[in-house]
Amino acid sequence: MKNILVLCTGNSCRSQMAHGYLNHFLDTRKVKVYSAGIETHGLNPGALAIMKEDGISIDHHTSNNVDEYKEVNFDYIITVCDHAHQNCPYIPSKNAIRLHHNFFDPSKVVGTDEEKHAAFLIAREEIKEYFKNFIEEHF
Repeated sequence: MKNILVLCTGNSCRSQMAHGYLNHFLDTRKVKVYSAGIETHGLNPGALAIMKEDGISIDHHTSNNVDEYKEVNFDYIITVCDHAHQNCPYIPSKNAIRLHHNFFDPSKVVGTDEEKHAAFLIAREEIKEYFKNFIEEHF
């Protein structure tokens, strides 16, 4: 079984969406997906809603700290924001393929409900496309 870690600052939004798409696109009998943050901020309601619009429920996810997974040997460690990439503690999975992509953070958008929704939609589509490509390349 392959282990994938998706890492962000607070494990509330971008890493949760990525986790949802990886579970959706991959055979979860062969791959275990984890998401974590260097902090935990709880699940972002905007992320839950925008994923549900695409037919994927992440309501059952939890916001986890990367320290909870110290004993897991990861095959892939993917950081999805610059802050986590620059501030993550060392993860001792010596053979892990480490990837980084700084995704737009929709949770930082201030504006109307429509503007916030549009921001989450942009982030979701960017994340979805990236992880489709990741799967094509690595699986």
